Amino acid sequence: MPVRLIVTEGTRADCTQACNLIDGFDAKHLLADKAYDANEVTEFARHLGMSIVIPPKRNRVTPRDCDMELYKLRHLVENAFLHIKRWRGLATRYAKNLNSFIAAVQIRCLFMWLQIL
Repeated sequence: MPVRLIVTEGTRADCTQACNLIDGFDAKHLLADKAYDANEVTEFARHLGMSIVIPPKRNRVTPRDCDMELYKLRHLVENAFLHIKRWRGLATRYAKNLNSFIAAVQIRCLFMWLQIL
């Protein structure tokens, strides 16, 4: 279940908001895909006391180890996005203003949570 939502324009890279998304969370690990393998993100996560579970990009000068068994749990995050995108109105961006889009995401997440119970 998503616990924090930041909406940006469609042309902005997701990793630019990673530090804002994880700030204030007390977590042991940061699981993310290669797109989040940026020095700023990894250093900030370490500052918060998280271990980094991100496969290194191929162009990284000194590759970092990654716990691939723990990384396999990342599919749970992808499943959450899959459930959100199943709602046609969100997947096709029918909500034309920010408040409507955020409300639709929150409603869909609440619906997902009720199905789990």
